[in-house]
Amino acid sequence: MKFNQFFLLLLLLGFTASAQVKSEREFRIQKSQFPAVSLEKAKPHLEGARRLRYYKEIDTGSVSYELKFKKARLHYSVEFRDSDELEDIEIRIKPVDIPQESWETIGHHLSRSFPKHKVRKIQQQYRRASFESDAETFRNAFQNLLLPEIRYELIVHAKTAEGYRDYEITYDSGGNFIMMKKSLPPNHDHVLY
Repeated sequence: MKFNQFFLLLLLLGFTASAQVKSEREFRIQKSQFPAVSLEKAKPHLEGARRLRYYKEIDTGSVSYELKFKKARLHYSVEFRDSDELEDIEIRIKPVDIPQESWETIGHHLSRSFPKHKVRKIQQQYRRASFESDAETFRNAFQNLLLPEIRYELIVHAKTAEGYRDYEITYDSGGNFIMMKKSLPPNHDHVLY
């Protein structure tokens, strides 16, 4: 009887530990493989876009599609769920683009969590769930508005007791911590030299 309880506890702990790992894999696809409905939704905002790339992302059972491009000196990422629903729009930014108070709050959290760390990437995130419509989400993102609904997503390389690890950490617009996931190393399907 005790063995069964121990086994069940071990199994449950395994599920909770794996929920904290970002296990998504992203790979580039051709335009013809990208869902037409999703592409049609984004098309009005792609005028003047350069370096347009199409990606498919697989994350523990869910599939999404992502457009990445550069427009007006900003790097955009527009992500759609497999069901052609807009998920979010992200813009790559630098620390100076974040309000001072918010960046200080983020910095304090990072320093407490990881004495030795380096921020590798920052994205300003406009989640579709935070706005009334796709059109409003696109409008707010492409005007680069600083709204209370936005989030900041950081990729951080940090030293822990187990060694160096990458984390994806999300903060709200005020710099308050929302969630953290361990990131797996990038999956390269070619040789890196």
